[in-house]
Amino acid sequence: MRTLRQTAQMLRKELLTEWRQRSRVSGIFWFALATVLMVAFSTPESTILPRIAGGTLWLGLLLASTRSLDQSYAVEHEHGAMEGLLLWPVEPVAVFYGKALANTAVLVGVALALLPLLVGIYDAPIHGSLPMLFLTVLLGCGALAAPGTLYGLITSQARGSSVLLPLLLFPLVVPALLAVSNATTKIFEGDPMNQAPSWIALVAAFDAVHWSLSAVLYGRIQED
Repeated sequence: MRTLRQTAQMLRKELLTEWRQRSRVSGIFWFALATVLMVAFSTPESTILPRIAGGTLWLGLLLASTRSLDQSYAVEHEHGAMEGLLLWPVEPVAVFYGKALANTAVLVGVALALLPLLVGIYDAPIHGSLPMLFLTVLLGCGALAAPGTLYGLITSQARGSSVLLPLLLFPLVVPALLAVSNATTKIFEGDPMNQAPSWIALVAAFDAVHWSLSAVLYGRIQED
C-alpha cells in the first residue's frame, strides 16, 4: 500500500508538470501529425492509404515519443530535483511507475487525438471493435513508455541525449510496434480470421516483461 500511495503521488506530480508545460504535449502531437501528413502526401496511390493507416499511426507515435521521453527528466535536472528524489523516502519502483504511467497517459492522449484525423485523411473507417482499438492503443503506448522511461533516465545527462535515446530505444520496441501495428490494421480493416487478439496478446506479453524488468533495474540506475 505504501508503494501504491507513492506511485499515485509521483503520477500526480508528473501529470501536474505536464499540465503546466502544455506546450510540450502539443509539440508532441504536431510532431506525430506531421509524420502522418508526410506519409499521406508522399503515397503515390490513394487506394493504399487505408491499408497503411495503422502502421503510420504507430510510426508517428514512435518518432514523437522520443521527444516526450527525452524531456521527461528535464525538469528534475534543471531544478536539481533528481537529487531530491534520491533523498526522498520514496521507493525507486514508485518513481519509475509514476513516470512511466504519466508518459503512457501523454502518448495515449496524443494517439486518441490523432485517430479521428487519421480516419479522415487516410479514408480508413474503423470496421473492428472500438474497445479493442482502445486496448491496442493503451498497450502499444505502454510498450513505448516503460523502456523509454528507463532509457530516458540513462541518457538524460549524456551529451546528445536526443540522439542517443532513439538509438537505444528503437531496436528494443520495434517487435512490439510491429505487433501493435498489425493489430491496429486488422481492427481498421476488419478481422474475419480473428487475428487481432493474438497480436494484442503478444504486445501484452512485451508490456509485462518490460514493465516488471524496467522497475527492477530503475533503482540501480538511478543511484548510479
